[in-house]
Amino acid sequence: MTEAEDKQKMPLWLAIEERFLTLDPQALSGGKVEAAIQQMAGELDQAGYNVSRHGGHMIELRFALKDMLKAGRPLLKDVNSAVEALTLEEATAPYAASDRIVKEISKAWPKFGGPEFRPEVIRRVEKARLDLLIAKAKGMPGDEGIELLIEQMLAFPVILSGLGITEERLAQVDAEMKRRAAERERVAALLEAVKGKTDPERVKHLFDNNVAEKLIMEMAKVDQGVIDGVKKAMEEALKEKERQEVEAAAQRKAEAEGPPLEAIPPAEMLAYIESIREIMEFSDKESEIRTMCEQSKIPKALIDIAVSVPAKLDELEQAAQG
Repeated sequence: MTEAEDKQKMPLWLAIEERFLTLDPQALSGGKVEAAIQQMAGELDQAGYNVSRHGGHMIELRFALKDMLKAGRPLLKDVNSAVEALTLEEATAPYAASDRIVKEISKAWPKFGGPEFRPEVIRRVEKARLDLLIAKAKGMPGDEGIELLIEQMLAFPVILSGLGITEERLAQVDAEMKRRAAERERVAALLEAVKGKTDPERVKHLFDNNVAEKLIMEMAKVDQGVIDGVKKAMEEALKEKERQEVEAAAQRKAEAEGPPLEAIPPAEMLAYIESIREIMEFSDKESEIRTMCEQSKIPKALIDIAVSVPAKLDELEQAAQG
């Protein structure tokens, strides 16, 4: 046996107790105790434990069997029962749970208070925690169970084998959790920028930066009333902005088209008509006439007449001349 294999081997007391769990009670009846001891010693020798030729190890085996016969059950049965009774909350603190188990079992098994037993109890409690976490995760809807195990920092191979999911799904859930974490960091920075502002001001700042409503309520610590109030105010502000934009567009259009015919002073009317006639000498195409007239800032009302009923320009000219 190599040194690495020897380090991985369970301690002798545990190897003995594991055999006690599978021991047939009939093997200890009718004066068969010594034969059973010799048989177990040989099995332990084959497993790599030097028992039959080691006085100390043989004594340990004999005393362990004596204690088991006195208690009427193997020590490991009590250990297993204590670990199986743990809740997830208890198993989450393995050292504290292990201390309680050792203390309780030591009442019936005084030797269990020794330091050599505690590491195995801690290992079993940690294994119980893992099993309880996986069992809880399996009972959760959607991806919540996967997220729970990732949050508990379980190794990915453990999650994959425990839940029986694909690597692709685990990677997707992990990426989504990282995205949400990054979003929370962004929101925290946004809130820091408006620290000391009123709740409506803080909420509006978050809305302006495309933060989801649910996350706003959670991180800004505001209720639905504040959210609704800010949304209503923002809707009213948006409507007012749209109204102003419509008015501004109408004004720009009016300015671009120029005044109506009745509002054009006679002198300007004559100047516009003269310009139109000069333009019409260059082209008789409506599109070109319109373009050149617009470039010359001629009112749209006059342009429409020039391209549709140019003869009316004479009437307008006579009216302007008085």
